[in-house]
Amino acid sequence: MNSTTRKIATFLTITALGTAVFPLTANQVHAATYVTNIAATTTQLTQQQIEAAIKDLNSLGIMNGYADQSMGEHRAITRAELASLVFKTFNLESKTGETVELTDVNPNAWYAPYASKLVELGIMQANDGQFNPQTQVSDAELEQVVSKAMQRDVKSVHHWMSEFYSENGTATRGETAVLLQTTHQAIPSEQAQIKSVRSLNAITLIVTFDKPLTAANEAFAKAQTDFAFSGGLTLTNMPRLKTGSIATYIVPTSVQDASEVYNLTYKGQDAGSFEGSGTKINMTTVSQVTNDTFEIEALQMNSVVDYGYIISAYSAGRGANAFVLNDQEQAGGKTYQIISSMQARQVVITPEGGEPIVARYVPFTQSTDGKQEPKFRLPEGQTLKSGVKYTVSSDWANIENASFTAKSFDPLVVASAQAVSETSIEVTLDQDPGDELFSGRSVTLTSPSGDVLTATYKYSSRKGATGVFDLTNDGKLTPGTTYTINPVGDWSIASSVTLTLE
Repeated sequence: MNSTTRKIATFLTITALGTAVFPLTANQVHAATYVTNIAATTTQLTQQQIEAAIKDLNSLGIMNGYADQSMGEHRAITRAELASLVFKTFNLESKTGETVELTDVNPNAWYAPYASKLVELGIMQANDGQFNPQTQVSDAELEQVVSKAMQRDVKSVHHWMSEFYSENGTATRGETAVLLQTTHQAIPSEQAQIKSVRSLNAITLIVTFDKPLTAANEAFAKAQTDFAFSGGLTLTNMPRLKTGSIATYIVPTSVQDASEVYNLTYKGQDAGSFEGSGTKINMTTVSQVTNDTFEIEALQMNSVVDYGYIISAYSAGRGANAFVLNDQEQAGGKTYQIISSMQARQVVITPEGGEPIVARYVPFTQSTDGKQEPKFRLPEGQTLKSGVKYTVSSDWANIENASFTAKSFDPLVVASAQAVSETSIEVTLDQDPGDELFSGRSVTLTSPSGDVLTATYKYSSRKGATGVFDLTNDGKLTPGTTYTINPVGDWSIASSVTLTLE
């Protein structure tokens, strides 16, 4: 059977797969009377892939056979069967959710506890209490169910289903087994260890583990402790799991020395060595955006991608713009450079005839409004002088058009403000700036008695002209008090803007 075979459209009984003997349970014997339909859409899976997956799941006690000694791998899988397989694959027994009542499920049915648990956890749906246990599962439903069960992005699951996914297709037991074999390997583990490490560019490593990291081990503070490098190299942000991978991470570092061989330990264990990379990221153009801030553009059309488009954590937020890079950083016939986290990055900006100035990255401006244009800001109190030519240089980027002549920008205008809670306010400009220009900014709130509170912009909260600012230092608004709003610095003006917490 070759890789383009059709899913068999007539009943096929497999008396044995290789030399394996599959144990039967009362549940599976009973289930044999329910499944009679055979899926009939195209698959690129080989029989060998299907058999290997079924053997693997069978050895784990996840998938068992029917009374007729078959595995029914070409049969359309039902919702009842899927509930059982997903429950066992992801060890959901100890998970709890909101209790539900399924009106079309006999409490004594073999699949009842599985169906109830998956609906209780929000992994499978039961509209008006109807689970529809014998309904065939579409590829689209299988994708959603597995994504929810493993708490992984849909795009990764879709990628793993690429050899058989069809827009209007019905999933078979064999195809489901192949998918679950993959996703079982992608369950996070506290004992995950590094298999390989390589340098991708001057600020980025590609690190592959034997299992994905737990959320706790991905956290920056924990990862900073777990990852230890020789040669003074440091982790600059948390490792991020690549979309579509089992356990391969994009790991941002401080700038590497191309002449250095670095040793890496993970959780105190030797994890290998790698050569530092001298490859700089190809950025395109520097542009001024405010009197103290400029941005550096990069273009996907030039095969440069911000990591936000290719990591599992950001996949949903990027929507249709998110995509999967293979192990060679390729997609659609292109090999991409990756811009990893800009956290703690800096560049040097030099005025013509003047002294160099260090400008630091403005948090959460790396890829906003669909653009790859990380912003950098001069030190507090310094501004770009109108009419002066500036040139930007970097030890992590090559910038094609690195110079610009500064001009004067009008400050943003605060039109209104209102209290959201005793600790947060919304600040609205007179027009949408069209980009993340609130980032790193603050305002003060002064009461009639002269008491002053400070509120700092909550990153990524801007919706059009409005952004959320949170009070600092445990400050709280006093109900009934009217506060006067004033920007900190020259980034904006606010003429007689007040707010009152009712």
